[in-house]
Amino acid sequence: MARRAELQLLLLSMLLVATPAHSAPAGTIVFTTLGRSRYSFDIFALPLNHLALSSSSSFHAAASAEVRLTDGISVNYNGNFAPSSDALLFVSERNGSHNLYLSPAPKPPTSRREALEDDSPTPLLPWIEPAALRDRPSLTRDGSRLVYVSTALPANAPRRSWAAVYSARLPLSSARAPRRLTPPGVADFSPAVSPSGDWTAAASPGAAGWAGEVQDLRTDVYVFRTDDGSRRTLVVKDGGWPCWADEATLFFHRRDADGWYGVYRAKIEISDALSAVSSVERITPPGFHAFTPAASPGAPGLVAVATRRPGSDYRHIEVVDLSSGTDKAAYLEVTRPVAPRAHHFNPFVSPDGARIGYHRCRGSGNGDSPLLLESLRSPSAPDAFSLFRIDGSYPSFSPDGKRIAYVGLPGLYVVNSDGSGGRRKIFSGNAFPTSWDWKRKGVIYTSIGPDFASESTEVDVVAVSLSLSDEDTQQVSIKKLSVGGKNNAFPSPSPDGKWLVFRSGRSGHKNLYIMDAEDGEAASGIRRLTDGPWSDTMCNWSPDGEWIAFASDRHNPGGGSFSIYMVHPNGTGLRRVVHSADGGRTNHPWFSPDSKSLVFTSDLAAVSAEPIANPHHYQPYGEIFTVNIDGSGLQRLTHNSFEDGTPAWTPYFLEPRNVAETLQASGRCAFHDCYWLDIDDAQPGDDGLRYAHGNKIGC
Repeated sequence: MARRAELQLLLLSMLLVATPAHSAPAGTIVFTTLGRSRYSFDIFALPLNHLALSSSSSFHAAASAEVRLTDGISVNYNGNFAPSSDALLFVSERNGSHNLYLSPAPKPPTSRREALEDDSPTPLLPWIEPAALRDRPSLTRDGSRLVYVSTALPANAPRRSWAAVYSARLPLSSARAPRRLTPPGVADFSPAVSPSGDWTAAASPGAAGWAGEVQDLRTDVYVFRTDDGSRRTLVVKDGGWPCWADEATLFFHRRDADGWYGVYRAKIEISDALSAVSSVERITPPGFHAFTPAASPGAPGLVAVATRRPGSDYRHIEVVDLSSGTDKAAYLEVTRPVAPRAHHFNPFVSPDGARIGYHRCRGSGNGDSPLLLESLRSPSAPDAFSLFRIDGSYPSFSPDGKRIAYVGLPGLYVVNSDGSGGRRKIFSGNAFPTSWDWKRKGVIYTSIGPDFASESTEVDVVAVSLSLSDEDTQQVSIKKLSVGGKNNAFPSPSPDGKWLVFRSGRSGHKNLYIMDAEDGEAASGIRRLTDGPWSDTMCNWSPDGEWIAFASDRHNPGGGSFSIYMVHPNGTGLRRVVHSADGGRTNHPWFSPDSKSLVFTSDLAAVSAEPIANPHHYQPYGEIFTVNIDGSGLQRLTHNSFEDGTPAWTPYFLEPRNVAETLQASGRCAFHDCYWLDIDDAQPGDDGLRYAHGNKIGC
């Protein structure tokens, strides 16, 4: 009876999360995901027995031995070999949502570097609402049970991760609903199943939860039963990304006080009563980063790791040979000889120890063009609104829905929303954000100058007027509207086209002001809307003209916490709509076409994966949400481990299909590794580390 009640609660919770609080107006929501449009990840493998000792006593792999295991459709990553064969488990974002797939064991290569299957990969889980993240798949030894991470169920408090480990018996059916192994109120990341299939290890912050970290998550390693999550035991303090070498050996990574990520080996003892650690030792020395370890019973003494070494701008896969002891460990280069100028992520080793897998970009440099717009599965009814990711930042739709303006930081661009004609650069400097005039055709408001700057930084609001003809040449004029350059930014016009609300730091604090949308401040002056020793910013005027929404830290000035507020244009009716808890960040509100809802980005759902497993994201906790303007009906729209932000909403419904760039931008694979892994030569007083751009920048 308890098991049946648990399943009923799970299914009911899924239904409640999937059901919007009101019938949202038809339209389209577009947002940005930092770098995601350029990933083009596929999963590759190299045979470990092909590694040969060279005259320089280092190991090298021939490029001709590399095999591509996934089919080049969408983004494919975080693979794992099935325990009884070389069949491949992996995560894919095809069809507009995350799912877990199984591909058959590869056939002999048909060409250099490529061995693609005739059979399409098989989805292991049905698509459900909400469109939850599914990640880090593993199969038990007999192939009957799938273990994975999912964000299907909401956390019980703001700024708590939805990520939890689930177990599903295959094939899935109504009588075999997935079972949550993670306790309520707790998050788990990066699960790994033991060779016997009896035990699962995972990284978890435990009851403490997430504290806003954007680098290492301060997790511990727990072990629990794979079938029901019982006998959960903390076995390693301060560790992440566990993997099993055998039933008594776990590898994991940890960032130590010296600043370096290192890989550790823990010997554990599991009895009927408890699980305990008998020893922990570091197997990679300081002086370079080593993380996301992988091991296999078929390769005793070997552990695969991703590394970032001084002098390299890329992460690569190496194999550490511990057969002669930790002090004499040999390092076998795997990916650098094959693709030296590409990032390689999250290795995994076949059960027989014969192959090592990883994911990287299938292209290099300026290969195939990225998607301009990527259609995602919406958690609402398909006729409510369509949901798109754009390859740019701060997008906004023209009043007729036919064009989208966005910025490239630097650069201001305009594209047709159907993808025709390619993107047009109309300004080459740094501009942010974008909003279109409701009445004057072809007028875009933006601010020119540095983003993320202090109150006194020179930034001004401008109106960009352009011809919207289909010709290649077009007239562009720029008119400065604000005066003084004291960080005047985030302009948003009133629906009658007469006024412009914006933020300014002219008082020494960032507050909101209103000026004439056409004549600007110099001709008509300004009116102050908010006043206080805090930051009011990221404002948006409602389509019905009644409200201005904005982000503010007025509840905790200077504390780094932002919430969504609303105020009438005459300064009355101030109220807070969304608060993601003390320390939380809820930003970039944009009204729905009927002015009854807001779309925004927030850390309400914390993080969904260990940030080090991904490319660079300044804020890997950002997700897109909607809420009614009275604060009810909160709904999560995106589920991923990336940084989503700067959403906009148009009343026009775009058909849910992907739109490719017709004019190549900077191409696929144009993204960075985590900046906080960037290392120059060791400098005295830097604890061996020196970070890019002179700052310790969060990933």
